Amino acid sequence: MGPNKDKISALEKRMSDLGIKKEDIEEKFIKSSGRGGQKINKTSSAVFLKHKKTNLSVKCGQARSQHLNRFLALRNLIDMIETTMTGQNEGVLKRIDKIKKQKQRRKVKTKKNLHQIFPIPTTTTFKNQKEPN
Repeated sequence: MGPNKDKISALEKRMSDLGIKKEDIEEKFIKSSGRGGQKINKTSSAVFLKHKKTNLSVKCGQARSQHLNRFLALRNLIDMIETTMTGQNEGVLKRIDKIKKQKQRRKVKTKKNLHQIFPIPTTTTFKNQKEPN
């Protein structure tokens, strides 16, 4: 089971739009790691792609299928090449900013709730401690 023809053709169109040729991509099939037992140890289902012009490389062994790993690796490589060509990918930057704002809001809210539950006293005295003169 791999990607359907529509996804493959969309990926090839994206490659041609960016000016990436299949000849510029070096492809190796290597043994992957992880779950799968003896089968995964014997077969070369992971894919290693390297773009010769930009010297960017990607390894993908997420799926047990070589065909699917090849598609995923190529998609990741095209994303990386596009990011280097355009500078920064705006979608990634927006997502990072959104997560930072969410974390900041949670932090402020947690501090506020903690101060309501456990108010911080200005001075504390213990039984065996003398008060300052």
